[in-house]
Amino acid sequence: MATFKGFAMKKIGETGWVEKEVPECGPMDAIIKPTCVSPCTSDIHTVWEGAIGERTDMILGHEAVGEVVEVGSLVTKFKPGDKVIVPAITPDWDDEAAQRGFPSQTTEPLGGWKFSNFKDGVFGERFHVNMADANLLLMPEGLSDEGATMLVDMWSTGMMGAENANIPLGGSVLVIGIGAVGLSAVAGASILGAGKLFAAGTRPISVKVAKEYGATDIINYKEGPIDEQVLELTNGEGVDSVIIAGGNLEATWNEAISSVKAGGTVSNVNYLSGADNVLIPREAWGCGMAGINITNGLCPGGSVRMERLADLALVGRHDPELLVTHKFEGLEKIEDALYLMKEKPKDLIKPVVMLDLD
Repeated sequence: MATFKGFAMKKIGETGWVEKEVPECGPMDAIIKPTCVSPCTSDIHTVWEGAIGERTDMILGHEAVGEVVEVGSLVTKFKPGDKVIVPAITPDWDDEAAQRGFPSQTTEPLGGWKFSNFKDGVFGERFHVNMADANLLLMPEGLSDEGATMLVDMWSTGMMGAENANIPLGGSVLVIGIGAVGLSAVAGASILGAGKLFAAGTRPISVKVAKEYGATDIINYKEGPIDEQVLELTNGEGVDSVIIAGGNLEATWNEAISSVKAGGTVSNVNYLSGADNVLIPREAWGCGMAGINITNGLCPGGSVRMERLADLALVGRHDPELLVTHKFEGLEKIEDALYLMKEKPKDLIKPVVMLDLD
């Protein structure tokens, strides 16, 4: 049986390289050889915070583009050698949750998130994709591997945050946290017609990209509570929509609820970890009756989602490659890239690792 090498979560708090058998390709599935991968902060939460519980020798990573190595007998849209974009979320499209309009939640909560959750991820020489015809997209001409890799989770998640935020045309929006997901939320809010667009963060490289993506005002949370600054800048009115893409489980939710108008929406796309409960301020939420809506979700997957995000990039609405600040080459550099995400240097948004595998 053929084997391959991958970088894995050995257990909570420990990573390392493992050797595994190449997964079997089912009749509707595909085996992919990655050509570009990127670590995510959720990999950090998974390994060092144990946010989804214990995992043993599970290959990490869920952001990749690659080349098709093998397809199942029922796959009609792809063949070996095709270059493809692989969404981080690969739903079971025949599940009842998908038929009800919630494909990211197929088979169980967060069940569309397979890679590095309950299935080996993309940080190896090979990985498996279920339901290839529905979950893969041929790489379009004009899009780089680096840019395409930013679509599969960062853009999809951040822009979903904007989609769920019920932004009225010309409405005011606050994005809390401007890492890669938050920056993608800024881009999404701009595309969806936001007027005043506040971005809360301090890292200079992120501030620069936030402005390029459409932020009109930068909120420095080190200079005081975010909600107080927003209320001052909006003459006490607050904003129509808040997108939470970072922060902590207590202060951030208090500031979000306190920043939004009655009838507004708080849209969460932050990976909640570090505590058992989310603390929502009772008084600011009007004892639960202030007409402030809270939405959330796991980013959409599937080929149609990837195609639409690719089209946004190709027609120049925004440039996903602006999120890429560090580039590595070679399979062994996946470990360095992941630990860079853990260390969070000031000049970092996202690293990518370029692969040239046999």
